[in-house]
Formats: sequence, C-alpha cells, structure tokens
Amino acid sequence: MAATDNRTVVVEDLHVYYRIRTKVKSKQITAKRTVVDKALRRTRKAALKEVHALRGISFTSNQGEAIAIIGRNGAGKSTLLRAISGLIPARSGSILTSSQPSLLGVNAALMNHLSGRRNIELGGLALGMTPADVAANMDAIIEFSGIGEFIDLPLSTYSSGMGARLRFAIASSVPQEILMIDEALATGDVNFKKRSQQRILELKEKAGTVFVVSHSHSVIRETCSRAIWLDKGTMIADGPMEEVLSAYEEATT
Repeated sequence: MAATDNRTVVVEDLHVYYRIRTKVKSKQITAKRTVVDKALRRTRKAALKEVHALRGISFTSNQGEAIAIIGRNGAGKSTLLRAISGLIPARSGSILTSSQPSLLGVNAALMNHLSGRRNIELGGLALGMTPADVAANMDAIIEFSGIGEFIDLPLSTYSSGMGARLRFAIASSVPQEILMIDEALATGDVNFKKRSQQRILELKEKAGTVFVVSHSHSVIRETCSRAIWLDKGTMIADGPMEEVLSAYEEATT
C-alpha cells in the first residue's frame, strides 16, 4: 500500500480452511510395533476433517475505524482475526495490511512461569518499546491492569480474568496501527471494562484501526462505528454499526 494510502487492511475473496480431529473407534491391536505404527497413522489420517471456515470474505478497513466482528459461535469471527494477523494461512484470496497487526485475545501467549512485571518487560519489547520506554510505562501498565500486589508473582498464580487484564494492558500500552481484540473485554469487573472501552476510543483517535470481537452488544455500541456480520464463514452484512447490529439482533432473537 502507498504511504499516503488511508487503508489499513484489504481482504479480497478470502477462503480459509482448517482441519479438526473427529472421534474414531480404536481397535485393539496385538501385533509387532511396525504394524501398530501403520495402523495408528491410518487412524489419524481418517480422523481428520476439513472445515471451510471462511468463504469469500472481502472488505477494506481505514485508519480511525473501530470495527466490530459479530456473529454466532462458529461464525468465523476469531478465524478472521487470526487470518489477518498471519496466524492462519489462506487457501485462496489475499490479505494486505499496512503494518503488522497485533492480535489481543484471552489466549494470547504470555510466560506462565514469569512474573507479571517480567511479562510486561518482554511484551513491551516485543511491541517495539526500548528498555527505557518499558521502564517509563511500567507503573501505568500495572495500574491500568489492576493486578496490584500480584504483579511480582508468576502468571501461573493469576486467575483467567487477571491474565486477560494484563494482556490488554500490555497490548494497548503502545498505539497500534492495527489492533485486534478477541473477547478481551469479556473478562473483568465493570470498572475495567469501562477503562478498556475508553482505551479503544483513544487508540482509534490516534489514527489506528481497531477490530473487536465481543458478544457484548453494549461494548460494541460504545466503541465501534462499523460492524461486519459473519454467519457460517460468509459475510452477511458490512456497514454502520447500529444498522448491522440491529439487523443481527432482529435475526437472532
């Protein structure tokens, strides 16, 4: 994309497949090891099922937009974000981005054996901060996360909510041109959700593009101006948030 281009993500006729394992009945095998290995390989191959997760998705996002990705469970919302971030390869079609997208999800990888503070240091460096930047932002990130005295304990001692808050605090501490949030706002108390929503608005104002996957319609209404509705891997609608969200609510209630 050109330097003066306002577009941040361009998705054209995107098709994504992935494989899942299905349950198969295992047979008792009493033979030499080589025969057992061959039988196990045949069983594994037979147990794989291919799923057509995204079917011809096309859209363009621009700087300053906050876009909700909505749909029922299994619609392809998380798959779309993972494809844009490069974590899932496309079978066909194309994805162009103006910079490397940052995917923030409740399962985002942090080091469980390290303290929250050490995870902030490593996460900040991964986001492009200098060691001095990390030190300067450390207190603000800790305060935003609400982790408090747990910050120097291993992440393995955190609840899922504490871990999600820390991930959001780290990922949103540096303005991202393309930030994708997958259900990160579903965890946390009311005060943290309000802080998160305000942070999304701030990121959007800094000329970034924010994608939000959330089942909370109040979060979508307060943070997003546009919505993309997916169903069974296909795009049903793409347009102004209230218009698309209202149509989705009417169709699913």
